[in-house]
Amino acid sequence: MRILVTGATGQVGRHLVAQLHEAGHHVRALSRTPAKADLPAGVEVVAGDLTDAATLGAAFEGINAIHLITFGGDHDLTNGPEIIDIAAHHGITRATVLGGWSPTSIESALETSVIGWTLLQPVEFMCNALEWADEIRSRSTASMLATYPSAMVHEADIAAVAATALTHAGHEGRSYPITGPEALTPAERVRIIAEATGQDIAFVHLSEDAERARLRGYGYDEDYVEFGIQLATSPPGAGGVVLPTVEDVTGTPARTFAQWAREHAERFRAAR
Repeated sequence: MRILVTGATGQVGRHLVAQLHEAGHHVRALSRTPAKADLPAGVEVVAGDLTDAATLGAAFEGINAIHLITFGGDHDLTNGPEIIDIAAHHGITRATVLGGWSPTSIESALETSVIGWTLLQPVEFMCNALEWADEIRSRSTASMLATYPSAMVHEADIAAVAATALTHAGHEGRSYPITGPEALTPAERVRIIAEATGQDIAFVHLSEDAERARLRGYGYDEDYVEFGIQLATSPPGAGGVVLPTVEDVTGTPARTFAQWAREHAERFRAAR
């Protein structure tokens, strides 16, 4: 198949590009900056920006299936009808959509299109733990207000579900909530990172004011800071429910957080 991956240099997109390429499909990766994409040899990288539909025609040419993200920059895409019209015009018949907290113009446009599509709804990404990397390296602590368990999912497993839906019939019209194989509290994740890195790392439970300061330190605006507080103190119950989606769809068990931590151990190790 000839498959276009948007968001190709993102946390999920890189895995999806690699998996499809390794499976023998022709992969075209969309990037705002193709020269900096750093994708596997043999992957076709083309310039394009989902926020500007006028840049997409050549990228969609000759494509059978497409993986779509629903955001451009820091905001949800609002030009979904234009994007989906271009896809349909170029004969694309199958799509996967990496969904967020709520539907966007991409999903709305697909609902009335001729394209068969699959919605991917992952819970928290395992790579969110990287927000602790600087703190762990510098202070051997990992701080957070939240204490609830989350069924975090490995980004490669989200990609594996997408790859299956893009290359096999029978997934059109389906919504796939995607989780990892276990629900872990932040303290449990810190313990696993400590084991992967061979370091002593302490989990620090923050007050709400301290959490606000931590989130502001990442450059988040006040709306996002307050959203973070709400999420930490009133988490969605579904976020801690383990689902068998990865294995049901791909035939392979979901990757564990311990595996993810071993893969990324160097990001957390203090300089020696």
